Formats: sequence, structure tokens, C-alpha cells
Amino acid sequence: MDITIHTAVLPHTDPEASVAFYRDTLGFEVRTDVGSGTMRWITVGPADQPDTCILLAPPAVDPGITEDERRTIGEMMAKGTYGWIMLATRDLDGTFEKLQASDAEIVQEPIDQPYGVRDCAVRDPAGNLIRIQERRPG
Repeated sequence: MDITIHTAVLPHTDPEASVAFYRDTLGFEVRTDVGSGTMRWITVGPADQPDTCILLAPPAVDPGITEDERRTIGEMMAKGTYGWIMLATRDLDGTFEKLQASDAEIVQEPIDQPYGVRDCAVRDPAGNLIRIQERRPG
């Protein structure tokens, strides 16, 4: 089989703030931006990885989701427990300095984890957890 990861999906509550975070803070390029108002579907990704992207989408718009489920999703997003993604960088300390200098909500400073990785964590404007691991030569 020839299978690759093409798109991961994260919810957004404020498309402008999400674009600013992923474009200006993380340095991703905006690839598509369709819809209007808060009902926008936006794809972003690293310029050097054109086949991999994150789709920032309005939460709970599926017509099959009940009002109770929508409320639960909203509550989970407000607590930062609904969406998350893991990214990687060769320079974790440099990346963290840039995140710290931005408006990003810092969750965890760089730390050596007991399971063998060094990482940090921030939240995007919708509350999604972004963990960033340090890529080690290997």
C-alpha cells in the first residue's frame, strides 16, 4: 500500500485568530480558505511539506450531531480537551522562544519527558493543544 497522512482536522472558533496563529506564529502557509464568517474551512501547513496539512474547521457542523453533542464539544473546546496535534522541530528551544514572544498560551515549557522525548505545549486560539517535540538526529 502507498498511504500517506494528508490532512489532520482541528476545530476553530475564530478563523482570523486561527489564521494568525498558524501563519504568523507557527510560520505555516495558508493554502485554502473557503466559506464566510465563522463558517470557514481553512487549510494550513509547512511550506516545505505541500502534501500534509491541517484543516481548521468550524466545530460540530455535521447535521448528524445532536444539540447535546454540540454543547459537549463546545465545553470540551473551552477546557482545551477536544482537539490536539503533535508537531516536531529540530530547534525546540528556539521554537519555544518564538512561541513565548507571541500571544500563544503556554501550557508547558520544554522538558525532557520520562518516555524519552523532549517537548513543550501551547494552545491555539480555539484551545486545541499543540505539543511540539524536538526531532533528534537518528
